[in-house]
Amino acid sequence: MRRRLTLLVAATMCLALLAFVVPLALLLRTVAQDRAVVAAGADAQSLVSLVGTADPDTLRFSVEHMAAGSRSPITVFLPDGSVLGTPAPRTSAVRLAAQAGVSRTVERPDGREIVVAVLGRPDGTAVIRAFVPTAEMTRGVARAWLVLVGLGVALLLLGLFVADRLSRTLVAPIAELSAVSHQLARADLTARARPVGPPELREVAGALNHLAGRIQELLRDEREQVADLSHRLRAPLTSLRLEAESLSDATDAARIAARVDAMERAVTGLISQARHRREAYAAAACEATAAVRDRVAFWTVLAEDTGRAVTLDMAATGPLPVGVPADELAAALDALLGNVFAHTPDGTAFAITLTPRAGGGALLTVADDGPGLSADQVRRGASGGGSTGLGLDIARRAAQSSGGRLDLATGPAGGARVTLELGPPSSGPTPKTPL
Repeated sequence: MRRRLTLLVAATMCLALLAFVVPLALLLRTVAQDRAVVAAGADAQSLVSLVGTADPDTLRFSVEHMAAGSRSPITVFLPDGSVLGTPAPRTSAVRLAAQAGVSRTVERPDGREIVVAVLGRPDGTAVIRAFVPTAEMTRGVARAWLVLVGLGVALLLLGLFVADRLSRTLVAPIAELSAVSHQLARADLTARARPVGPPELREVAGALNHLAGRIQELLRDEREQVADLSHRLRAPLTSLRLEAESLSDATDAARIAARVDAMERAVTGLISQARHRREAYAAAACEATAAVRDRVAFWTVLAEDTGRAVTLDMAATGPLPVGVPADELAAALDALLGNVFAHTPDGTAFAITLTPRAGGGALLTVADDGPGLSADQVRRGASGGGSTGLGLDIARRAAQSSGGRLDLATGPAGGARVTLELGPPSSGPTPKTPL
């Protein structure tokens, strides 16, 4: 914008300077010509009375003195044929003035010739000739033109400087608004724009600040609603725990109580995350091998109850750090395994594979021998099996938060094959957009 405004001012000033300088330059040339011609004509007219009345010696002295002090050659042609002053040929204009007694100014290729006929002499008509050469008519014009050009360039540079200063007063608030909008896009909802600049930009800054505040209010209300909804799950969980403790079989009671405890921890984490989620958080990481092994052990018990064969393949010989918190990785794996149990019939086998990722991180793959997933089940909130349709999206966001992605394909047996590409832990803060 600064460049365009500067170019606009430069073009406007160039047109204005051309419209001003060109006529003025022509006027200066005309004034210089008129000045030289008027001066020569005045010198010639000053000799008219002497030529008509003075004696020859006085006239000769006066003409020679006038010719020596004038910038234009002065010549007096007497009726007897003698020539006084600057030697010059008897031109046609001089002869015409002597014959007809007419004074005139004649334009010549090398200048202007001014002839003045002096009548009243007893011996005839004398002629005074003043010649203005071209150099005299243009004397000082080139220097005046250079001054005009220099003045025009100086005015143009001054205009560009002022235009640049003024454009900065417009561009700086716009750049600040852009920076604040990018901060808001990175979930820094505390960013605010300063109401500076022209009234229109101040109004835009106020509207942007109002929008950021309104987004904060809406997110706060949404998180409170999620927290309230999650908190309402504690009452049924407490009832389920009491019923589990009343079971006669201690093994079943312990197993159900452990699952209730795990669900209660998940609900507590959900409440904490909903109420205290920050727009930006320090880089979180976990060791993927231990997290995957723990969740697979949890789901293996249910798989045995439903007759499903479970295959766990961990090719890594050491720890696999990934840039995803342990609870989010567990939630992503739970979502994928939950889809297997929800969308495949009992007895369908599935496999979990964890391998290192080139460049750091890990590749987590969940594949089953079921009928596969339709395109409708891939979209967030869409499900053909009576579920919420959020499982794959939870896994996708967990992968993207570490710089990875989610790939959905068809396995060798025709079932679904979901691969989470988990990036390595980052060294600095990782922005997180609240959803």
